[in-house]
Amino acid sequence: MLTISESAAEVIKVVLAGGDSPEGSGLRIAPVADESGEAELQASIASEPQGEDQVVEESGARVFLEPQAASLLGDKVLDAERDDNGELNLAVRD
Repeated sequence: MLTISESAAEVIKVVLAGGDSPEGSGLRIAPVADESGEAELQASIASEPQGEDQVVEESGARVFLEPQAASLLGDKVLDAERDDNGELNLAVRD
């Protein structure tokens, strides 16, 4: 199952709070086709899990994983890192 680091949980909570998301909202990760037709994972704010989404809750943050995303991220860690501009971004680590 995907693990959410403390720093990633803080980023998710800030994003959800800034978007006036309803209680119980989370970050949903699902595959989306890119321009070449290949699937890439995309994160978006969701008010609730969809269909058979796997729900991961850690440190007050909720992440909804679409089944294919759950399979791909099952043994990974969702973390947060600062980019060259000092902004926090989510990253997936082994």
